[in-house]
Amino acid sequence: MDLCFGTNLEGKVAVVTGAGGVLCGMFAKTLAKAGAKVALLDLNLEAAGAVASDIIASGGTAKAYKANVLEKNSLKECHTAVLEDFGKCDILINGAGGNNPRANTDKEYYFDGDIDSDTVTFFDLDKSGIEFVFNLNFVGTLLPTQEFAKDMLGRKGCNILNISSMNAFTPLTKIPAYSGAKAAISNFTQWLAVHFSKVEIRVNALAPGFFVTNQNRCLLFNEDGTPTPRTEKILAATPMGRFGEAEELNGTLLFLLNNEAAGFITGVVIPIDGGFSAYSGV
Repeated sequence: MDLCFGTNLEGKVAVVTGAGGVLCGMFAKTLAKAGAKVALLDLNLEAAGAVASDIIASGGTAKAYKANVLEKNSLKECHTAVLEDFGKCDILINGAGGNNPRANTDKEYYFDGDIDSDTVTFFDLDKSGIEFVFNLNFVGTLLPTQEFAKDMLGRKGCNILNISSMNAFTPLTKIPAYSGAKAAISNFTQWLAVHFSKVEIRVNALAPGFFVTNQNRCLLFNEDGTPTPRTEKILAATPMGRFGEAEELNGTLLFLLNNEAAGFITGVVIPIDGGFSAYSGV
């Protein structure tokens, strides 16, 4: 899918965190196709570099940077490098995030006796795991915004786009920290939109439903490629009956970044979920 849906980002500098991942790597490629110069930030420099190479091979402008979204000094050093290479940031995509097994319960429901079994229950959740997941998603959005939004002050047409989740609307079982962190992202998106409204920085968010990524693939499919019981439940609760394709996020991404089409839109969190949020189960 090569369409840019009428969005022209020529002359814009876009910074994408988590750019080595499936979805954020795709976001970076889409922004480059629309004409933006793209800075790809990731703790995994090799993964981000592979995406940057693909962009350059397709005629776009991109560069990968190693950055830890949980460390201010790392972000500051990266910001300095981006300024030297491309100039001030016009678009910030806060895509870094994810879950960790240490913050998950083994079962969807608690039953009598579970606390005395080998099952990881709510009571066994690891504090450091909870903190890591919450910080990666929420603090990992706050700190890059503090750093790169400084470039946007006094300049019209700048945008911040956060990545929330359908977890923010209805928490999924077994992953309380991730669900809570994404709910915080949705709330933070609204807060930032109000906070920056007087300086013309628009802040919105995407809320993807179920897409297959490197992080969740093992939860959705067995080693032999067959769907797990969790996949069967997800698809049964998604009226369109399938997982989303990464490219199906592009239209909303580019619409929200289009200052002509969406110039009066700020503080919204848009579900892209195949009808998941609309379905009651009956």
